[in-house]
Amino acid sequence: MPTTGSQRVRRSTPVWLWALPPVAVLAVVFLYPLALVVQESLAPGAYADVFSSVAFREALLTTVWLAVAATAGCLVLGFVLALVIAFVPFPGGKAVSKFIDVFLSFPSFLITLALLFLYGTVGMANGVWTDVTGAPTGPFQFLTTPWGVLLAEITYFTPFVMRPLLAAFSQMETAQLEAASSLGARPPRIVRQVILPEALPALAAGGSLVLVMCLNEFGIVLFTGAKGVTTLPMLVYGKAILESDYAAACVVAVVNVVISVGLYGLYRVVSRRAGA
Repeated sequence: MPTTGSQRVRRSTPVWLWALPPVAVLAVVFLYPLALVVQESLAPGAYADVFSSVAFREALLTTVWLAVAATAGCLVLGFVLALVIAFVPFPGGKAVSKFIDVFLSFPSFLITLALLFLYGTVGMANGVWTDVTGAPTGPFQFLTTPWGVLLAEITYFTPFVMRPLLAAFSQMETAQLEAASSLGARPPRIVRQVILPEALPALAAGGSLVLVMCLNEFGIVLFTGAKGVTTLPMLVYGKAILESDYAAACVVAVVNVVISVGLYGLYRVVSRRAGA
């Protein structure tokens, strides 16, 4: 078969030349701004000033404990809900499973606004309480505290754990469950000895992803109005926008990026082993 002109052009064009356009776009859109942030963070004494500040240490601690606590809550709640959806037949089970896929596309501030309508200072729960008791204010004031942020993060990120779990459960052989049940094993033992070992890779993958996302969450903390809760993303916002201290903001941003990239690398390793 004779070689066409277009085929000759493709063969004569170096392979690396085709990589130039995407690399150029990546450099302009991502690498150049990131390089500017790193360059700004290298201002004399910037790292020493930030690392020695109480605000940074408290923000780092708050970020870590919120991310770890939210991840633990998502793992427990996500595992229980995924078990019910996958193994307990009920009307609308498939619709609930499909809704989880849709829920993943929701912005985080939307869930926070919903919680504000329910448990905010002038939300529905406090409104019902004041109407019934005649009290001037309602008892639900936790949403502007760290516990409110934690509730919002668990509510929003739990489906990110459920999705890989449901995929793992769909591939499980029901013969194992039927054999364990026929041998007299009760549901808690079946979950502990049969289902949980199969779900561990999916739990690790989903938990790693949620941990990374919680570390970088900004919208939930901002929309809850939790003034006493300062995470690393909130500290970047405060330093850059409110204080115009761009060097300090860039230092905090670089630290956040390093932590996130490290955890993302861990997530990729776990996901690869889990087959996700």
